[in-house]
Amino acid sequence: MKSFSRSDNLAETEIKIENTLRPRKLSEYVGQDEVKLNLNYLIEAAKIRKEPLDHVLLHGPPGLGKTTLANIIGNEVGVNVRVTSGPALEKQGDIASIITNLKENDILFIDEIHRLKPAIEEILYSAMEDYAIDLVIGKGPAAKTMRLKLPRFTLIGATTKMSMLSSPLRDRFGAVYRLQFYSEDHITEILMRSSQLLNVRISEPAARLLARSSRQTPRIANRLLKRVRDFAMVEGNLEVNEKSVKNCMSTLGIDELGLDEGDRQILTAIIEKFRGGPVGVSSIAAATSEDEDTIEDVYEPYLLQLGMMERTSRGRIVTERGYSHLGFVIQKEVSK
Repeated sequence: MKSFSRSDNLAETEIKIENTLRPRKLSEYVGQDEVKLNLNYLIEAAKIRKEPLDHVLLHGPPGLGKTTLANIIGNEVGVNVRVTSGPALEKQGDIASIITNLKENDILFIDEIHRLKPAIEEILYSAMEDYAIDLVIGKGPAAKTMRLKLPRFTLIGATTKMSMLSSPLRDRFGAVYRLQFYSEDHITEILMRSSQLLNVRISEPAARLLARSSRQTPRIANRLLKRVRDFAMVEGNLEVNEKSVKNCMSTLGIDELGLDEGDRQILTAIIEKFRGGPVGVSSIAAATSEDEDTIEDVYEPYLLQLGMMERTSRGRIVTERGYSHLGFVIQKEVSK
């Protein structure tokens, strides 16, 4: 009999809480108005035609709601959503077994689709276009090709690195949507909704203050809300107020713009070790002992959004705003 540790139970609880906070309908989804409008037309048209949706590709920085949107689409259409990820599909048989078990109009959601292996991609080409897959049975001269017919399904792919998708795969998606960072108002609205679901009392000024430190990202906002809730409880407050938010953010090392120690370390390294740039990501990674992918996927998008860092043909540079935020004086003109 398999035993479960306390950490297993805590992880399961966190997943349940996270799922509770996810909206289940487009009408409940806050922000991304343009994407929602286009998805609504896509979904309603498919219902009228009584056909499966076009294949959908969602791209943008992590934590903006790509997985949530995929599940919402499934709920709106009334079909099952089968979830997997690019790294989890190692062999052709992996994707073949998943696709052949789909039902008519079902949705297959592949997260991190840019990390699919070329052999898996090749199977998806015919599956997406012809609703069929070709399997090779046997080896050598006795090998035979067998074509399996598939139910008409919809593939929804999510990626944080659009540039890493091959052109043949990218071109097979009929609908491509980019998710943008959220406004302060939208993050505040999300926090007020989440607080109700978590039975947390929070004042609107406190929610707005917390929204400013949430990197314009719902996933981070909800995570910080739970940490602020803990601080308020320990301090004996029945309601999360601005003081609780400030104390929590200070302890976590997060400033009023949402920058944490990792962001500041990257900016400081570029300023102190590379005279403000330009410098390549590999050099930044070596100077900060941080992974290159983490810098590009987690830190860089928000620093670019805030205008504290710029990309140039020669590398990354820290802008005047980045210098000012960290309290550094510019010793030279920052390259544009």
